[in-house]
Amino acid sequence: MNKQRGTIRIGIAGANGYTGGELLKLLARHPYAEVTYVTSRSDAGKKVAEVFPALTGYGSLEFKEFSVSAAAELCDVMFLCLPHTAGAAIAEGLINSGIKVIDLSANFRYKDVNLYEKTYNVTHPAPELNKTAVYGLPELNRAEIKNAALAANPGCYTTCSILSLYPLLAEKLIKPAGIIINAASGVSGAGRRAEAEYAFCEVSDNFKAYSVTTHRHTSEIEAVLSQKAAASVTVNFTPHLSPVKRGILCTIYAPVTDKFKSESDAEAAYLKYYKGEKFVHYTGTALPELKHVTETNNCKIGCKYDPKNGLLIIVSALDNLIKGASGQAVQNMNVMFGMPEKTGL
Repeated sequence: MNKQRGTIRIGIAGANGYTGGELLKLLARHPYAEVTYVTSRSDAGKKVAEVFPALTGYGSLEFKEFSVSAAAELCDVMFLCLPHTAGAAIAEGLINSGIKVIDLSANFRYKDVNLYEKTYNVTHPAPELNKTAVYGLPELNRAEIKNAALAANPGCYTTCSILSLYPLLAEKLIKPAGIIINAASGVSGAGRRAEAEYAFCEVSDNFKAYSVTTHRHTSEIEAVLSQKAAASVTVNFTPHLSPVKRGILCTIYAPVTDKFKSESDAEAAYLKYYKGEKFVHYTGTALPELKHVTETNNCKIGCKYDPKNGLLIIVSALDNLIKGASGQAVQNMNVMFGMPEKTGL
């Protein structure tokens, strides 16, 4: 941090995608942030406002080719909005230059490198660095994030699922096996792609499941919840593509334990773990909707009990581009630099 100016000098690698654009929007209103360096191979040489016409406030700031030496001169923290493995390959050089790193890909989300490699079918470029990474979910790991040089920013499906299930598992109100998660994402969750399946005519007036039984976020959800709840958690996770621009809605079916008696037990668990949190809100039996969370950094969670089937049905919602990506990244930055988490959010 530049103490004299009272600002955090910020770089964004891969800033021309949806998450990069959302970061630029959020940081433009952050009182202690100054974006000093943005990179993109495909848009190098273009001004920010050429790629994102709404962001005229960035003036002459241009996309550059990435360079560790340039980042070391210009940045206190670097957000990596890059494909899997690409960010891992440059993170070590940034950290060695004294720059804090917040990686928005899956590179450093797994404690078990072998599980990461198996899930993503790649060889991890920085397995030693992975040991130092902190899973960047502030509601679970705030103390560790505060002192971290490298935060692994979770994605939208995992954030929505983990926040919904963690208090109930920690209090042993639901069983760790047999959990079913049906989650629907807006089209922006697929990134700024040109593939035909994400074209307007393919998505509009349509709704479909994809990656059934094979989605790679399944292993991340299981690994994080198993570690935090000290149980062997298994889930069936099915994602869906929804014909909206943004937002995640999760409907979760969790078998209850003998300890669970009523919805008031679930309420007590959520309030125990999330009371006072700025961005996680329990809504009781008034179940959340996408319109309750889009354009915010909030995750809202509600539930109802189905006594006939012994299931607690949990519905949660968040904005996939904000709490599910860029907003959470800013929240992590605020924690790392000792600022109130809601700053700029």
